[in-house]
Amino acid sequence: MRSAAPRTGRCARGPGRLAIVASDEQQWSFTEHGPWRVEAGRLLWAEGVPALRARAQAQIPRLTAPRRVPPARRVLGTGLSLGVALGAWRLFDRPRGRAASRRGLSRRLRRAFETLGPTYIKLGQIISSGEGIFPVELVEEFKQLRDRVPAEPFAVVRSTIEEELDAPLEELFASFDPSPVAAASIAQVYYATLRDGTPVAVKVQRSRVAELVRRDLAAMAWITPHLVGRIPVAALANPPALVELFAETIVEELDFRIEAANMLDIAAVLAATEQRAIVVPRPHPEFVTRRVLVMERLDGYRWDDARGMHDAGIDTTEVVRAALVSFLEGAMLHGVFHGDLHGGNLFVQPDGTVALLDFGITGRLSEPKRLAFLRLLMAGSMNDLTTQVQALIDLGALPPGTDPEQVIDDLGLDQPAVDPTELEPEQLVAELQEITKALLGSGARMPKELMLFVKNMLFVDASLATLAPDIDLFAEIARLAAYFMTKYGARITSEIGVAVSPELIDLSGVKASLGVDETTEQLTYRELRERRELIRRRMEAHERGRRPGRRSRSGASES
Repeated sequence: MRSAAPRTGRCARGPGRLAIVASDEQQWSFTEHGPWRVEAGRLLWAEGVPALRARAQAQIPRLTAPRRVPPARRVLGTGLSLGVALGAWRLFDRPRGRAASRRGLSRRLRRAFETLGPTYIKLGQIISSGEGIFPVELVEEFKQLRDRVPAEPFAVVRSTIEEELDAPLEELFASFDPSPVAAASIAQVYYATLRDGTPVAVKVQRSRVAELVRRDLAAMAWITPHLVGRIPVAALANPPALVELFAETIVEELDFRIEAANMLDIAAVLAATEQRAIVVPRPHPEFVTRRVLVMERLDGYRWDDARGMHDAGIDTTEVVRAALVSFLEGAMLHGVFHGDLHGGNLFVQPDGTVALLDFGITGRLSEPKRLAFLRLLMAGSMNDLTTQVQALIDLGALPPGTDPEQVIDDLGLDQPAVDPTELEPEQLVAELQEITKALLGSGARMPKELMLFVKNMLFVDASLATLAPDIDLFAEIARLAAYFMTKYGARITSEIGVAVSPELIDLSGVKASLGVDETTEQLTYRELRERRELIRRRMEAHERGRRPGRRSRSGASES
């Protein structure tokens, strides 16, 4: 069946023959001297995007509705794939010691996720951004799911392109490399050259991906309600909302016209905030359909190639600063932000600018939630606990009508900081249990928007380890808060009803959240990681000590 996408592959001047005309980077944060000009009123594929987005979102209730009868075939297939992975791990990897066991389990789970398809690959991509939360071995293994998933046969790719753009491949491109430069959950990306010699990147959707995603969502929608109330942490993570988040993001990812419009929206925010250190590739004015997206080709250093950037004279601290500031400005001031930051979606050009890619997941905040984010982050920099908790209520993380002062008291947020590195493992476990109990007692949940925000912040956190390990965290947070208060102070004060200025910055709350005394003046990211590693080793030693000892040949228990 042929796609219903508008046939915009042919143009009056012949396929790919676009004149290089006047600059368009005043309106959008694009590279200088692009291969073509983007003009908002002349993008045929963009005309129906608002309706496409609304139609995609309208599917969510049906896709995520709890089901009385499970989709047995998919549930059994998922259970079989994961069961085989866990069985092989127990049989072959676990007996080889702790390090080999972790590596083996991570590798087998990654392969199982690849086999299970797009939704599980997307879940793996989220896990790959969770450094500091998930085991290192799991994070490193799942990074392969960002852009190194097995590719579809090129014959299938060719067929998709020719159907979507309504022309033979040779009429559209002077050359087309059949080996993908990236292959992930929803699509594959190829390098090609248009008939006029312009180098481009071509994103092609995988075949059957829409069918597989809907089947997976049905299985998840059945199982996740059964997790609530059974696993305490699951109540905080809000599994049904997580499935809803998957649905909201993936259904929009299945239409590349929506993604191309997201590119323009993010590029417009970057231009409006004067963040020219971040650039977005231009979508092609004509070659964009539901399953094919042709865009400007950008090159540079991989996000984690700190050595290469240093050798080229690029200041990697400024690179990560630019990424963080642009992300926060988009969320706090415009309610639009890239929702899937990870190392496969950014690279650094030789001049130090950051190229931002893959806009399938774009966070969009309603005005009330944008203002709640703004209050949350500004109040955090001023140690205003009451306003922070009220902002979390407004975001949906706590039930409406919750008393902020009661939450502060229940969680002990106004108490002196407790240094987790000085606690015995039993004490640390007890602390975590008390916090979890208090959060559950207050009805805490993780709303969808906050999930995206936290995931991006985890990525930035992990980036500091590579790009700016010796940065002083307290000085950097103060600098970031002062930037917003100085540049946007009058607007922020007007919007949240609280006066903000650099003189009001108070990082004692930030220090308490990291478990250090408020008299501590400096903490580098390297030191923070060392603290986390110390806690991890202690907890692992504690867990080993709690396990029953193995029996020696003499029958004595070994510790």
